[in-house]
Amino acid sequence: MNKEIQEKIDKEWNRINSQIELQGGQMNMSKISEFAKDYEPLQTTKNIADLPEVSTDLELEDDEFEYSDKKTGVVKTVKQKVINLNNENYRVPISVIQQLKVILEDNPNLKKFKVKRSGSTKDDTRYQVIPLL
Repeated sequence: MNKEIQEKIDKEWNRINSQIELQGGQMNMSKISEFAKDYEPLQTTKNIADLPEVSTDLELEDDEFEYSDKKTGVVKTVKQKVINLNNENYRVPISVIQQLKVILEDNPNLKKFKVKRSGSTKDDTRYQVIPLL
């Protein structure tokens, strides 16, 4: 599990624990259905393909996270490019940047595009950049 996700889980766990109030030595508990209704999942980085359209004027930022390799247990660092929209990060794969570069060579005034994703695993995922008028 990468360090960023672990920190978010720890923060969420602390938030949950702080909501449990001790009253006369008894814990004030709620039904699982009530807790589930109030639960807000941890924020994770989304993918640019999740957006209906993307402006070419958005700032591209560097981001990185760590995770433990499941086979070796070695902590690895992954660097990635992201855009931030409404306080949420969206990962921008290098293949999208490469395609956008080619498109911008022929259409330097392009203002918006969208990204289609196909495949479901790390090895078979492909992205297609589609210019929008």
